[in-house]
Amino acid sequence: MTLVVASLQLLRQVKLEVLAQALPLPILFESRRKKLRRFLRLREFNIVSIWFPCVSALLEEMFKPNDRIYLAIDRTSWGVINILMVSVIYDHRAWPIYWEFLEKKGSSNFDEQISVLGKSLGLLSNYRVVVLGDREFCSPKLGNWLSLEGAYFCLRQKSNTLVCHDTEMEQKLKDYGLKPGVKLFIKDCQVTKQKGFGRFNIAGKWKGKYQGFKTKEPWYILTNFDELDTAIVAYQRRFSIEEAMQRGLGGFPHSLLHQDNVREILSREAIVLKGLNSQVSISQN
Repeated sequence: MTLVVASLQLLRQVKLEVLAQALPLPILFESRRKKLRRFLRLREFNIVSIWFPCVSALLEEMFKPNDRIYLAIDRTSWGVINILMVSVIYDHRAWPIYWEFLEKKGSSNFDEQISVLGKSLGLLSNYRVVVLGDREFCSPKLGNWLSLEGAYFCLRQKSNTLVCHDTEMEQKLKDYGLKPGVKLFIKDCQVTKQKGFGRFNIAGKWKGKYQGFKTKEPWYILTNFDELDTAIVAYQRRFSIEEAMQRGLGGFPHSLLHQDNVREILSREAIVLKGLNSQVSISQN
């Protein structure tokens, strides 16, 4: 482990072949590469044992207790790998704190979503958390669960979502007539016919342009924030995750991605962070 950490800090990259070439071991390159790959795929290198301590140390460096932290929940497919991931958004970037492999194709369900969120929220008990999700995570059931966990949330809704405000008849969000440049805020409305999920607020906005591009449709956000602008500004942060998701994993061709490869890549990155945390602690001392 010491040799790997030292080499990674000197090389400042996690490419397996480069790392194997640099390791000072008296064996052939191909043997070093194979030993290193087996080492990085050890089951001891899991999220709880190696990644969570890194996350906790980074959070302590970047945030103060009771600071507001924005989490993005997202799902992405890399080849045959389907990953449900929770990431911290910071400085227009998103870095993962917890993820799970889904043993199926397609969208996640409520149980899978609260599984990754529950473990993530456990690391963030000292902070005020805001969870941001796209339309895959639009469930009022998820919003209600997050409220009970003490978290804020902004979950994008589909335009055909039915809402009922006060004594009004049920109405689809798209029928509220939201136009480019116009905002909408519906307070204390019912978003599902099923009882027991409570009432929510809906923040709506149709931006004329976003990041230089003309938007095709408005945002409808299910939230427990009491102010429209607070909800809209919070949800805008979710787009920081797009770059992280589009980068893929370590340059691996999608056809070669499977769980062992993914675990190996994430192990390398976790070891780098572990080394960086050690350097920070030494510098501070």
